[in-house]
Amino acid sequence: MATHPAPRDEARQPAESTHPVDEKLPALKMATSGLQHVAAMYAGVVAPPLIVGAAVGLSGAELTFLTGACLFTAGLATFLQTLGIWKIGARLPFVNGVTFAGVAPMTAIVASTKDKSDALPIIFGAVIVAGLLGFLAAPVFCKAVRFFPPVVTGTVITLIGVSLLPVAFGWAQGPNPAGHDYGSAKYLTLAGITLVVVLLLRRFTRGFVKQIAVLLGLIAGTLIAIPFGVTDFGPVADADVVGFPTPFHFGAPQFQLAAIVSMCVVMVVSMTESTADMLALGEVVERPADEETIKRGLRADTLGSALSPLFNGFMCSAFAQNIGLVAMTRVRSRFVVATGGGFLVLMGLCPMAASLIAVVPRPVLGGAGVVLFGSVAASGIQTLARAGLDKDNNVLIVAVSLAVGVIPITVPDFYHAFPETARIVLDSGISTGCVAAVVLNLVFNHLGKSRKEERDVTHPMEAGEEIAVVH
Repeated sequence: MATHPAPRDEARQPAESTHPVDEKLPALKMATSGLQHVAAMYAGVVAPPLIVGAAVGLSGAELTFLTGACLFTAGLATFLQTLGIWKIGARLPFVNGVTFAGVAPMTAIVASTKDKSDALPIIFGAVIVAGLLGFLAAPVFCKAVRFFPPVVTGTVITLIGVSLLPVAFGWAQGPNPAGHDYGSAKYLTLAGITLVVVLLLRRFTRGFVKQIAVLLGLIAGTLIAIPFGVTDFGPVADADVVGFPTPFHFGAPQFQLAAIVSMCVVMVVSMTESTADMLALGEVVERPADEETIKRGLRADTLGSALSPLFNGFMCSAFAQNIGLVAMTRVRSRFVVATGGGFLVLMGLCPMAASLIAVVPRPVLGGAGVVLFGSVAASGIQTLARAGLDKDNNVLIVAVSLAVGVIPITVPDFYHAFPETARIVLDSGISTGCVAAVVLNLVFNHLGKSRKEERDVTHPMEAGEEIAVVH
């Protein structure tokens, strides 16, 4: 009888010594929890290729290919972050995908490119360079986050949302700006119905359904649009069941200085957001992210971004909504998120699955986009609310940076007299607003101040924890 307790203690010991982050759950729970992560971030992954692809003028088949490529590369980046190799990867339940921060600069690159067939190769070249430079800078950047307090990041995130809202409004008016019915009541009604469905789901549902309200809204809006005659199932019928994102499908990468500078600014914003995500996620899973974890996580983000264009994907970063999902479900295993990354890869290898998003009518996307992009701006405002706006210096930083950032939105031809290469940066409110915020923050809050005063102004750890991250 005396021998029984010891075996039970020994059997229980491995479970007690395994941190929940490193726990491998039963296969069914691993699969269902992984799918939940995919559902929570799916709309955020497919929106950037839709926006950029539409700006380039891609056909339905090419748009499906680009969307599948972004799903595929998001899965690879998630593997890199959750499972890790060598000194790369935070090894936390960290979902990676296409960052919204790059959408406005990429559309600016498209707009400034005369031959649209060169636009994607130029973007891919800029992302590769920005990713490699970010990878090299990761050990230094994890120490320099104090220069990106909430007053800077809140301004930039607000500008991201404000810059993207015109895209949603354009979608809401119809598929063809040159069409005779562009902006008609039919299209605006569809957009309004979709918006109402998403709001109702967010208001009256809970848990998993609430998390995927945008996705459900897109499905409902698409079904409602069928009687209107604006839902086209052609992309699904024409798509293959199995396919592979051919490397450099849209052409070999091209390297233009102005585009590279623009995407490097995006990389700085993305690295700042990822740092904040790691700090927040570390607290949620009770494995605080130290400097080494942040360094490894930034290496995974930047390397994933550098490799993404090889398979026709864009810059990758962490998805904040999935951190909320971890906190809500209390499922902290990084292997669950890695399973979600596996589903993303499989979806990327199935053009038919990727083509489903091409079925969604533009007005329906516009209605959901109002929520999606407006939430980005709202998150930036939430961050600014914690940025010490009771200080005159911070008010000036926000005021001038926002003013500079909205110039390309309110007056698109403001920089028409500048060289085209310079306009790639200047026509992106994200890039100009970020540069203005960083410089003004240095001038008002750092230059001439003692180290103690700098700490009082920036609170690097607290700032990192409070940064709102949106994709």
